[in-house]
Amino acid sequence: MAVLHHPSIEDIRLEQVLYALSESTRLMIFKRLYTSNQERNCSYFEDLGRKNNLSHHYKVLRESGIIQVRIEGRQRLISLRLNELNNCFPGLLDSIYKNI
Repeated sequence: MAVLHHPSIEDIRLEQVLYALSESTRLMIFKRLYTSNQERNCSYFEDLGRKNNLSHHYKVLRESGIIQVRIEGRQRLISLRLNELNNCFPGLLDSIYKNI
């Protein structure tokens, strides 16, 4: 089974979060996850681009600490690390979401 790197909460840096959200597709992935506030299958985002491009965006979001990816069989389930990020950067995600 594949093991995906997720940074610990202590390793998440503001500049990485802002960089990850500076691209429009990643911002839309963030917006959909923020709005739904639940774990989503990758197919939920397939209208945003080609599979290989989306895989890259998931990787950037995951490695920046914004999302958590859980592998279940052949599925990859994606969720926001909302509580953890709000503890690190209070109000940041709310502010970004309100200004999209």
